[in-house]
Amino acid sequence: MSHIRRVARQNQTMLMKTASYYLIHICVAALVAYAVTGNLWASLTLSLLEPTVQAVAFFFHEKAWDRVGRRAARQSATPSPSNNPATQGA
Repeated sequence: MSHIRRVARQNQTMLMKTASYYLIHICVAALVAYAVTGNLWASLTLSLLEPTVQAVAFFFHEKAWDRVGRRAARQSATPSPSNNPATQGA
């Protein structure tokens, strides 16, 4: 349980962003599904199922982009041999 709490604390902003995205997605999905089907139960089912899967995917999508950003920052912080005037030919 402490591992889950630690992960939640470390990702608090991302989890809040995911939750707000989830709520907005449910509302939009319910309206679209109702407009298409005209069936309240079908629209509610679709609006809960699809955004739930999307919210989980969104969380991991954000984690992947954070990793890409950290890797790019690390690479730009280390000098490249091609940028070093001492290694360039005369």
